[in-house]
Amino acid sequence: MRRPIRVAILSDTHGVLDPRIADEVTRCDYAVHAGDLGARVVAEQLRPRVPPALVVRGNNDVAHKWPAEDRDFLAGLPGEGALELPGGTLMVVHGDRAGAVRERHCWLRRRYPDARLIVYGHSHRLCLDRDAVPWVVNPGAAGRARTFGGPSLIVLTIGASGWRLRPKRYPSVRSGRRNPSR
Repeated sequence: MRRPIRVAILSDTHGVLDPRIADEVTRCDYAVHAGDLGARVVAEQLRPRVPPALVVRGNNDVAHKWPAEDRDFLAGLPGEGALELPGGTLMVVHGDRAGAVRERHCWLRRRYPDARLIVYGHSHRLCLDRDAVPWVVNPGAAGRARTFGGPSLIVLTIGASGWRLRPKRYPSVRSGRRNPSR
């Protein structure tokens, strides 16, 4: 491997991709989006070095919540996806069908035992679980909805020393409007 491979892992944009995350994706070889994309324009804003981004459908990726002109694109989104990488397979699902929160990682590991890394979204909570193989991660929300401290993503780097996960959270951007009652 000549240079490290970088994979941007994100989820839960709900129609709005934070521009700082879009910029980070351009510095990555691949991009993986774990559902609740919200609109085709978000997929178009994901510009990794090796296009297109791998995007799966989330529970909010339904026709009545999407712009009418984007519904053909929505119909083509799979429920899960796989990215073959040096050293293993990255599996991606939205996670809304992965059981109760306490059991979600165990359920995902049982469902995808041959993966090296399982990516899911849905909860909007950034999480890295490397306690067992496959690793299970949730990149948090990469848009504006329920970011729990700011929009986030995870960058997977694959190099000579193996696989490394680096979470990135950006500060929330305030609208600039002032509350006159304060």
